[in-house]
Amino acid sequence: MQRLSPRLKMAADMVREGAVAADIGTDHAYLPVFLVMSGKCPRVLATDIGAGPLCNAKSAVLNFSAADKIELRISDGLDKISPDDADDFIFAGMGGTLTAAILSRAPWIKDEAKRFIFQPMSHPEEVRAFLIKNGFKIVYENACFDLCRPYIAFCAEYSPFEAAERKDSYIYLGELFRCKNDAAAYHFTKTYKHLKNRADALEYAGLLPDEVRYIRGVLPDLKPYTKI
Repeated sequence: MQRLSPRLKMAADMVREGAVAADIGTDHAYLPVFLVMSGKCPRVLATDIGAGPLCNAKSAVLNFSAADKIELRISDGLDKISPDDADDFIFAGMGGTLTAAILSRAPWIKDEAKRFIFQPMSHPEEVRAFLIKNGFKIVYENACFDLCRPYIAFCAEYSPFEAAERKDSYIYLGELFRCKNDAAAYHFTKTYKHLKNRADALEYAGLLPDEVRYIRGVLPDLKPYTKI
């Protein structure tokens, strides 16, 4: 059985039982191999932007004799993916800015039958902001430590009739505020300190007063969930 790092296992847990999954930016294909070998997914589409990364993926697929259940495909994000290719789409290990840009190029993602799973390495607020703006509901969030570093993951589904106005702080909190573990608290601490330092620096320099006001308004909502 392929073993996953804690951050990838956290994302794998959000994949629905029996779903056909697509791992976007698969790299070594550890996640697809785990999903099919564990029996959670009957098939997985594993994609990456170039042939080089897919060579690593092919080695893992062949090593576990999973070629009949895992398809490898070159694709820049979702550009070579069709809506019928999968039910659940995983974006693990990408930055939030890149993830949001990929999603913006695929209007077909607005499908209530699909699930989208994210494990962003940076700027999760940009993914949440995109989801909220485009009618998605964040279903669940979690956090874990991996090699002493906190990571988060969350899943979302298109739900335009449940879309509601959100406070400015929601793009930083998401549904992670419901997660009471230490990894979530450390993530919020890191986010709080980053935002506070930015606001202090901008204020000191007399720059971007609107952004300073925005950040100052967000910070009180974040603080109760930090380790400060």
